[in-house]
Amino acid sequence: MPELPEVEVVRRGLEKWVRTRRIEAVQVLDPRSVRRHLDGPLDFEQTLTGCTISSVVRRGKFLWLGLDGLDVPAVLVAHLGMSGQLLVEQPEAADEKHLKVRLSLEEQLDYPDELRFVDQRIFGGMFLSPLVATSDGLPAGLGSPEPAIPQAAAHIARDVLDPNRSAEDLYLALRRRTTDLKRAILDQAVISGVGNIYADEALWQAKLSGSRKTATIRRPEVQRLNDALIDVMTRALAAGGTSFDSLYVNVNGASGYFARSLNAYGREGKPCLRCAENGVASVIRRDAFMGRSSYTCPVCQPRPRR
Repeated sequence: MPELPEVEVVRRGLEKWVRTRRIEAVQVLDPRSVRRHLDGPLDFEQTLTGCTISSVVRRGKFLWLGLDGLDVPAVLVAHLGMSGQLLVEQPEAADEKHLKVRLSLEEQLDYPDELRFVDQRIFGGMFLSPLVATSDGLPAGLGSPEPAIPQAAAHIARDVLDPNRSAEDLYLALRRRTTDLKRAILDQAVISGVGNIYADEALWQAKLSGSRKTATIRRPEVQRLNDALIDVMTRALAAGGTSFDSLYVNVNGASGYFARSLNAYGREGKPCLRCAENGVASVIRRDAFMGRSSYTCPVCQPRPRR
């Protein structure tokens, strides 16, 4: 599933290519991709037609388009799920095999005139969500100064790169949980935008075991983890995100290359780079975790004693 850096790459592309443009027509090619729009595909098409995209906003993995021209304040939420893609294309470009929704935009010189939602596995989707006030009165996410958030995203915490969040916020959220550290930072109500890949990378960088109990975590350790999360996400964003297959691409269809810089995730049986620099022989291990995998160094990320 795309994580914060991948979704932010998409947000930036959409902000460049579609913000301020009027939606001239909407075509739902697969009703399953608008299943969360309870009034149905026809209402989805009719409601969006004539609206202008005023902003492109992200909190964590949630992405939404602000809309001018609606009778009731609402936004268009685009959830990428496991394989969703938002692509900007010229109308004459061939339809993608798994094209689900097409938004035709007003013509603009040298700009693609279609926004396409493509989704192979159909775990993602698009839907309209009403706006509600943020609980703290601060901007909802990156891309808008407004203290209003889609009702569908109101339950998630501020994300790793949100300037209105601090290490102390993370510490307090962790101490309110009674679980393992990795499970906690994957909880979008604790801190949003972190998925399995970047959790492993940040924990490795912070020299912390994901098996630590949140009740034992100390403020200096949380500061170290918070710094690592920010650094890992920032570097991944600069690299265009992490792509392991063709399902994650930016709005122009290009893949990210942060996978080349991973220190822990996917490196089972390979030397721990930090230990190797210090002359210590250690290899990355893989353990089953919530139906997925965790990658850690047994030397510099020692497990807690039970």
